[in-house]
Amino acid sequence: MVSGCSGPNRRQVLAGLAAVSFARPVQASPFTLTAAPATAQLAPPEYAPTPVWAFNDQTPGPLLRARQGERMQVQVTNALDEDTAVHWHGLRLENGMDGVPYLTQSPIPPGESFDYDFRLPDAGTYWYHSHSRSFEQVARGLLGPLIIDEAEPPEVDFDEVLILDDWLFGADATLFETFGDLRTSAHGGRIGNWITVNGQGDFAKPLPRGARVRLRLINTANARVFQLRLTGMRAAVVALDGMPVVLPQGAVFRGTDDLVIAPAQRVDLIADITAEEGGEALILSQERDGDFALASFPVETGQGPRPDPIPFLPPNAVQVPTAEQIAAAPLRELRMDGGAMRGIASATFEGEELDGRALAERGMVWALNGVAGMPDEPFFEVPRGEVVRLMLVNETRWPHGMHLHGHHFVERGRTTPMGSLPEALRDTTLLGPEDRREIAFIADNPGDWLLHCHMLEHAHSGMMTWFRVT
Repeated sequence: MVSGCSGPNRRQVLAGLAAVSFARPVQASPFTLTAAPATAQLAPPEYAPTPVWAFNDQTPGPLLRARQGERMQVQVTNALDEDTAVHWHGLRLENGMDGVPYLTQSPIPPGESFDYDFRLPDAGTYWYHSHSRSFEQVARGLLGPLIIDEAEPPEVDFDEVLILDDWLFGADATLFETFGDLRTSAHGGRIGNWITVNGQGDFAKPLPRGARVRLRLINTANARVFQLRLTGMRAAVVALDGMPVVLPQGAVFRGTDDLVIAPAQRVDLIADITAEEGGEALILSQERDGDFALASFPVETGQGPRPDPIPFLPPNAVQVPTAEQIAAAPLRELRMDGGAMRGIASATFEGEELDGRALAERGMVWALNGVAGMPDEPFFEVPRGEVVRLMLVNETRWPHGMHLHGHHFVERGRTTPMGSLPEALRDTTLLGPEDRREIAFIADNPGDWLLHCHMLEHAHSGMMTWFRVT
């Protein structure tokens, strides 16, 4: 069986595989995406190509890139045998363009197309993916990067998009057809045994010594939480989930050697390559059987490390609630129940109160505030401009990456790789077992918006709700 965690000799086994580097696309908006069956050489070359589902015959799908302040137009055609839809993850966009079937749009039937058209108020690193049966369609490969450039981008020598993903392979490098398996759903979700960066098992990008590179890390895996360590580079986190980090007055900006990236989260780094010529700068993935090189940057002839400080990114124009506004807002609790090793006594599903056994028979093993699956009524409804304050409470034995559509929120008192950053904005937050987290945001985007766990099997089996901004 192909393994994504094969220890120190993994890089020797995979030496020579080509790496995919996303450059600025030749095509300009309007873009076209076609979702269809395809094959991809995800495993080493001695294996046959893997049957996947892909956008424009490639997974990850093509890079969609535009500039802040522009509009993006994308025509999505469905060449699958089932419905699909595309969600533009992290974008603050018009509600009807959010891509959630039966909440913001009708799904796209086989053989038909849908035209997405939305403005781009925020620069940053985002991605797109199927939001129809996403536990399966994303796992099969329906995803891709979306980059919105700043009006005045920071001065870097290279700008690299790194899409982190994993795949659950059998011995012949075909995908296990266990999508939505109840046992997997009740545990951590679908964790693959083969890890790729930009669809390759051994990403390598030669860089000169002293080069300054922007690394845009995107976790597109169904459920894997990546724990990364950096060597051979001096790096600083400059954005989280597309939003530039805003430091408190007088704070000292420091780099990071370790990063934790939950499913759907993004981290932008600006890094100076400090490894010696002939050596390597590495992004290491920390796995149960040891670290391995997730991405390698062989160091070529260059100069010494740059003396000038790593630049900041200009902030996006997101309304951030003040401490006083947050304190005055009502606190709503969102409680997560269920899963293996704890179970769920009962919950409401489709208007009916069911015990744990009956819920499992219907594919439900998780609940939010005692409701399994999408409720008929919103979790809350607020007028536009109101401050929303939520306490997320994980009463399960498993981690959950909670994703908020259409908005970015403040994580109150959250510790990041750079210390306490009260103004760090995110659209997805990771809660460990028994964890609690308060988040707050200004509900300034009208419409019906999803709030769910981005461990996609967890969402499919109960951990999903929605709210309304009027």
